[in-house]
Amino acid sequence: MHTNVNTLFDNLWDNYLAVTPSADKIHDLLGSTQKDDIINDHIALRTFNIEKVGLEKLAAHFLALGYTECGEYHFEAKKLYAKHYEHSDPKQPKVFISELLVEKCSPELQAIVTDMVAQIDENAVTADNFLYSGTHWQVSSDTYKQLLAESEYAAWMSAWGYRANHFTVNINMLAKFDNIHDVNQALKNAGFALNTSGGEVKGSPEVLLEQSSTLADDYAVTFSDGELRIPSCFYEFAIRYPKADGELYTGFVAASADKIFESTNAR
Repeated sequence: MHTNVNTLFDNLWDNYLAVTPSADKIHDLLGSTQKDDIINDHIALRTFNIEKVGLEKLAAHFLALGYTECGEYHFEAKKLYAKHYEHSDPKQPKVFISELLVEKCSPELQAIVTDMVAQIDENAVTADNFLYSGTHWQVSSDTYKQLLAESEYAAWMSAWGYRANHFTVNINMLAKFDNIHDVNQALKNAGFALNTSGGEVKGSPEVLLEQSSTLADDYAVTFSDGELRIPSCFYEFAIRYPKADGELYTGFVAASADKIFESTNAR
């Protein structure tokens, strides 16, 4: 397990950046030249609810670094379950981990996923680098497309494996922007495509959280039978509002997160 939370996030970021080249350009667009004001609100990780690699196995890496479990979320239509975690130091990013409820999927999908997970070395799951280790298997492009027809989430995992699915710019900390609408407009003016599922802005000040995101970059993946350009990872933007006690809301809104998952859908 990592001994340093910053090292873990640095490694997750480098791994994410390698397949999400737009993230660097967005940094330059939104960030201030005067100070380092791009602060990461949260990352998200995906997995399957198979004991060997379940949500709790991923969470263990963060619990060992001072994180605690803070909320749970259900996504019935997408057959997902999720939890979020917060660090004792509020400056550290929050972590959102989801898992596909494999038993609720078709026998064909179950067989493919079971085979993928079987190829993971048991010791790899507790290794320092597991959360940014990518795939431990190689599927064919046909298998990817078969999964895609049933579950975008499963297809994404088959191609990308274990890595941050997205990072999130904390709009509250930006020097140049004080609302999500101006952030979205700046992104669109610069040619970035936004996820419009459920509207460009998900959530509202009433639910204490507004979120938006880019559509995932297209990136080439080498499948067992050749290369295919598919959606990789995306960048999210979040602004949080104060609760009645004056503290900023730190949780997530399931209805909004449901739409954010669709940022990796094919354009």
